[in-house]
Amino acid sequence: MISPIVTGIFTVGYLAVTLWLCRGVRLDARSLALGGITCALTLVLASLYIPLPTGSAITAGSMLPLMLLAVVYDYRLAFLTGWITGILALFLIPTWQPVHWAQIFVEHLVCFSCLGYAGIFGGSQKRSILLGMALAIFLKFTGHVLSGVVFFSQNAWDGWGAWAYSLTYHLTSKVPEGIATGAILLALPVTLFKKMGKAGASA
Repeated sequence: MISPIVTGIFTVGYLAVTLWLCRGVRLDARSLALGGITCALTLVLASLYIPLPTGSAITAGSMLPLMLLAVVYDYRLAFLTGWITGILALFLIPTWQPVHWAQIFVEHLVCFSCLGYAGIFGGSQKRSILLGMALAIFLKFTGHVLSGVVFFSQNAWDGWGAWAYSLTYHLTSKVPEGIATGAILLALPVTLFKKMGKAGASA
C-alpha cells in the first residue's frame, strides 16, 4: 500500500513544481518550431533501441533533444515539449503504451518532461549543466522505478520483490543511457549553440 502512496506524492509534487516553474514561458512561432522539432526527434530516437537481457532497453539517445533544448534555449519550453512528447508516445511508441490510466501521469508526464531540468541551473557553465543533467536523470530514473513497482510488479523475476526488480531493471538501462547522454551533451559546443540561437532570434 505504501508504494502507490509514495508514487502519488512524487507525481503530484513533481507536476505541481514543474507547472509553477513554467510560469512566464513564451510560446511564439520560434519556440513552437523548436518544440516541434525536439518532440519529433525524441519520439524517433525513442523508437530506436537496443534490448538488454534484463528486458529493458537503451534507446538511441532519446534523452538528448529535450536536454539540449533546456540547456541551449529554455528549460520551461523543454518541460512543455516533454509533456506533449509523453502524450504522443501513447500512440506512436508501442513500448510506452500504459497498462493503467494512472501510469500516464507517473511516466508519460514525468519521464519526458523531467529532462527539462537539465537546464534549471543555467547553461553557461559545465558545472551548472552537469548538476542539471544529474537532477534530470535522477527524476527520470525515479519515475520509471516507481512506475515499475506499482504497475509492473507482476513481471518481477522469480525470487525478486517489486522494488528490487524495478531498481535493477532501470539501473541497467536508464542510468547508462543517462550517463552517455550527459557525456555527449557536455562535449557539444553549448555556448556556441546559445550564441547562434541569440543571433537567429535577433535577425
